[in-house]
Amino acid sequence: MVGVEIDMVVADSLEALGLYEKIFDIQRIEVSNFPRGENEVIFSLYGVRFHMLDENPAFLLIAPTADSQKSIWYNVMVPDIRKTYDLAMEAGCTEVQPVTDIPDYGVTNAVFADSFGYVWMLHQVHQEVSHEQRLKLWEERREH
Repeated sequence: MVGVEIDMVVADSLEALGLYEKIFDIQRIEVSNFPRGENEVIFSLYGVRFHMLDENPAFLLIAPTADSQKSIWYNVMVPDIRKTYDLAMEAGCTEVQPVTDIPDYGVTNAVFADSFGYVWMLHQVHQEVSHEQRLKLWEERREH
């Protein structure tokens, strides 16, 4: 077997799974039901495998906090960004960047933080814009 799995530590993986299921179309793969600190959840989101573990300091599994520095985020391409973003806001997530149309690049994006200390960027691609076209747009903007 080969592949890639994204592993993340959260305060409570069962609670986090419930939140993510309110926002995204999640496919459960494995879900344990042990005391808090011992659970793990594996799910698939648009074909990407995520493995969440409960925070457990005894095993050096420390979850991020809402106020800790984030140098990573998950970029999820969704079919309906406004619907997905609204679901995130209704589920109690915090807006980082509102839904923003970027027509020259053919996308709409938005960013939110969840209550478990993770940041999620949503992308809806309306039109493919090549790398060369994006470089040209960047150069034109730089010149002005």
